Amino acid sequence: MMKKTLCLLLTFIFCGALVFTGCSGASRKKTAEAKINLSEAVDVRTYEVNGIPITDGYVPFGEYKTYFRAAGDLTSEKPVLLLLHGGPGSTHNYFEVLDRLAKETGRVVLSYDQLGCGNSYVKNRPDLWTAETWVSELENLIQTLGIKQCHLLGQSWGGMLAITYLTDRTQQGICSVILSSTLPDSQLWGTEQHRMAKYLPQEEQDAIAEAERTKDYTSEAYLAAIGHYMQLHCNDQKYTDDAPECLRRPSRHGTESYETAWGPNELTPVGTLADWNYTAKLKDIRIPAFIVSGTDDLCTPLIAKTMFDNLPDAKWELMPYCRHMCFVDNNDTYCANLAAWMAEHDK
Repeated sequence: MMKKTLCLLLTFIFCGALVFTGCSGASRKKTAEAKINLSEAVDVRTYEVNGIPITDGYVPFGEYKTYFRAAGDLTSEKPVLLLLHGGPGSTHNYFEVLDRLAKETGRVVLSYDQLGCGNSYVKNRPDLWTAETWVSELENLIQTLGIKQCHLLGQSWGGMLAITYLTDRTQQGICSVILSSTLPDSQLWGTEQHRMAKYLPQEEQDAIAEAERTKDYTSEAYLAAIGHYMQLHCNDQKYTDDAPECLRRPSRHGTESYETAWGPNELTPVGTLADWNYTAKLKDIRIPAFIVSGTDDLCTPLIAKTMFDNLPDAKWELMPYCRHMCFVDNNDTYCANLAAWMAEHDK
């Protein structure tokens, strides 16, 4: 009887050890599972940039494909930082200066090229260039990659996209929104750009006025004036060899999508987004919002304050001497502020 009892006891201990080992193994396996689902992605590649693992590829979007780029460890338990670039028609390229946050915060930094530009380039489809297309693409990206929790950062037009998504689709799974140099109202933006353009030399003001009168935006005088304006308030028109490679890299901008959706320049919102005004809807964004803008930004203090005044739970950081790309003009401060913000609002 004692021998039988001892055998049963040893069997229980041995089986229990197997069960425990199995559970431990399952736990380790679960921890190692990627938090981004690549099962439906195509042309996936993995490589490293400055010691940071990069995974990129495409997800299907209707008859098209959306290019994505994930910097960081895909098994990270922390909420993803999902980046929405400007334009419409810019690319993810400039956001690569935020790759460092993957290493510094231990999370995935996910960017993508919106349909119509970069590696998601589409041409001769002006019917596509509406807010609805890009909101549906964002929703598709989140669902296809299985992103359960993220901080949503929208810069310039990307902020408009974030606001539209949060108010017209869902706020579920979004820990916070970072509204970087963006706007709540297209016409307010246009009005503020015209106000700031009055500080240009008179001959440049005249060139812009003449282009708007004739609808001819090709003259050398106009192009020089707009180039000067953007240099003052947006970004360098040409980066030197000491600038990050992602800023110097040739990219396929979506000229068609920009001109169709916005207009000929930042001063003139006349496209499909001309009547976009979500100021009254900002009250419906119940997640924490972090507004970032620069003192020399296309996003003027009036524009930023309009968002701040209408959001229920908002913080605003005005960055001295920064233009429209604050994350380039003062990358260290921008990244430090963003890392602290996300740490405070991770779920």
